[in-house]
Amino acid sequence: MPEGPPTPGSANGPTSLPAVGRSRPIPGTIDDPAGSPERFLNRELSWLDFDARVLALASNPAMPLLERLKFVAIFSQNLDEFFQVRVAGLKDQVAAGLGNRTADGRSARTQLREIRERLQVERRRAESVFLDELVPELAEAGVVFCSFADLDDADRAHLGTYFDERIFPVLTPLAVDPGHPFPYISDLSLNLAVVVNDPVSGDHRFARVKVPNLLPRFVVMPDGVRFVSLEEVIAEHLAVLFPGMVLGQHHAFRVTRNADLTLEEEDADDLLEAVELELRRRRFGRAVRLEVDEAVSAEILDLLVRELDLEPEDVYLCSGPLDLGGLWSVHGIDRPDLKDEPWVPITQSRLVGESSDEPVDMFSVIRDGDVLLHHPYESFSSSVEEFIRQASRDPQVLAIKLTLYRTSSDTSIIKSLVRAAERGKQVAALVELKARFDEKKNIGWARELENAGVHVVYGLKGLKIHTKTTLVVREEPDGIRRYSHVGTGNYNPKTARLYDDLGLLTCDPQIGSDLTQLFNLLTGFARDPQFTKLLVAPRSVRPGIAALITAEAGHGEQGRIVLKMNSLVDPELIDALYAASQAGNRIDLIVRGICCLRPGVPGLSENIRVRSIVGRYLEHSRLYHFAHGLDGGPISYIGSADLMPRNLDRRVEALVPIEDAALQQRLQQIIDVQLADDQLAWRLEPDSTWSKVRGGSRIDTHQVLEELALGRRDPR
Repeated sequence: MPEGPPTPGSANGPTSLPAVGRSRPIPGTIDDPAGSPERFLNRELSWLDFDARVLALASNPAMPLLERLKFVAIFSQNLDEFFQVRVAGLKDQVAAGLGNRTADGRSARTQLREIRERLQVERRRAESVFLDELVPELAEAGVVFCSFADLDDADRAHLGTYFDERIFPVLTPLAVDPGHPFPYISDLSLNLAVVVNDPVSGDHRFARVKVPNLLPRFVVMPDGVRFVSLEEVIAEHLAVLFPGMVLGQHHAFRVTRNADLTLEEEDADDLLEAVELELRRRRFGRAVRLEVDEAVSAEILDLLVRELDLEPEDVYLCSGPLDLGGLWSVHGIDRPDLKDEPWVPITQSRLVGESSDEPVDMFSVIRDGDVLLHHPYESFSSSVEEFIRQASRDPQVLAIKLTLYRTSSDTSIIKSLVRAAERGKQVAALVELKARFDEKKNIGWARELENAGVHVVYGLKGLKIHTKTTLVVREEPDGIRRYSHVGTGNYNPKTARLYDDLGLLTCDPQIGSDLTQLFNLLTGFARDPQFTKLLVAPRSVRPGIAALITAEAGHGEQGRIVLKMNSLVDPELIDALYAASQAGNRIDLIVRGICCLRPGVPGLSENIRVRSIVGRYLEHSRLYHFAHGLDGGPISYIGSADLMPRNLDRRVEALVPIEDAALQQRLQQIIDVQLADDQLAWRLEPDSTWSKVRGGSRIDTHQVLEELALGRRDPR
């Protein structure tokens, strides 16, 4: 593989396609590169660019149809969270009268206006992709989205029975009249606004019917291949809910509310209780978006806007089904011919035991040399989970310490920690209660662990514990030895099958000592902990990365920087990268989501190239490579921190150096593949638009990395 991507104009170089997303276009140069806010791209608009790249996958004819449908669902769910958190935060700034401007010079009000302009286009595009592309193509493949007009009498009878038995018992129509105030509309709930008329009194009333979120979003017909939206089934049977009334018009609508968790931690004596209280308050957050059927009458729309305390610019009229995130239920049907071929993660040969009945001794393997893990290509179960499982059962293990940011119900890790505590080992779990939208789950895990005797710490005031680290302390013939795992992804077996993440298993004594210091800081009190090898936020990740960039800049045209991350936002580090570019460094940035750096601008960033890989797996790993490090030799770090102010200054993060030469070669191999990709890659242009990379090599990152993983599999 080449070290960098093909240069523009080469035989297999990028081909400019219609750009996805656009901020304010700028000329090829910036009058004052060092001081102009135009040297930064807007964070919120850059995020919308990322979601547009996700949506673009739904139009890729080379992708199986149900996978394309999946990306429409992901696009929709991403937008939900964007409104719940980012738009809600901007609206709070406007309401508070704050005049803050972002590094790119935009006010909150300006950002809200530009977000709406962008989304008016992108939402229409999503509806068109679903209605005009996927619905007819799926119908040809035998998966049919139906309306009641398409159904025969037998079909309607079936849905009538389904409604009576499954839907009607859980519906609660809520009237609005002098005796019934406008009901509370919960966050992300799908509803029907119904007008009914009393034939006796002549009264004209409004009612709301909530579409149950516990039922599948699309009702499957008996043949298993036809689907009808749940709200249409309810709408066709409204007469049952309002007997004796004359039904008028009805329209679907959906409300999004501010769902960001805001804690006054300084006043919280018990963080667990404080989070539980905020979770209850979240249900009543201020409305920030109204999605409604575009055929809605002015009367109903005015009522909804008034009662929800919204502005006209908060309303989005929809021509297709609301909540396309519900398409996940259709993606789940048994049609393997319309999905990606399943990938079974391999177990690299070093982690394979003598037989299937005798798993490898993880501690012996790690003593023989560091182990680099690459998920989902390599099994999370036979590596990380097995490491913690063996630690929980090994009589020589004295202590296990682990940070838990997000996990799932099918993980064996919780069971292993419980088992270890029951066997008398010292077990400490740092459960981050403030992990957004996983707070309730984490409270449950925390209580289960506490009940088993695990020492549970709920985090630190003002900081989220985002690091992915485990420390195992083991007594061996030559003394105490510490085994460590440091990764880029959560201890979650579900996401480990879908997210691209890296991890390191090591018994390096300095890394073990650093993790000991880190866990002591998190569970106790420490004023000035010292770390030898780890970079730990909020203490040393920012200055450490800045120092590495500055040192590389000192090598001029011989300097080489490759940074792979989820998001690049931090202005200070972006300016450092600009300085390195101006010094002659060749810089490649692989940024999945938000990128606020503007590449390719003469006098500012002409030596920086930015690309994004979007495909089957979510690119979640963070990998920071510098050709000369601080001592003249190449160095690579992996870990949990993106280069965003929140990660650098308001979270506990850890980056670990990869020092083994063979493992460095593996990381370089990953970099080479991603920089040569001409199937999944997008390129960021100086004017802030993204162009699809096209070339003749036909390198698909995820396919190539699967093939490379197969080469590491045990041949038996």
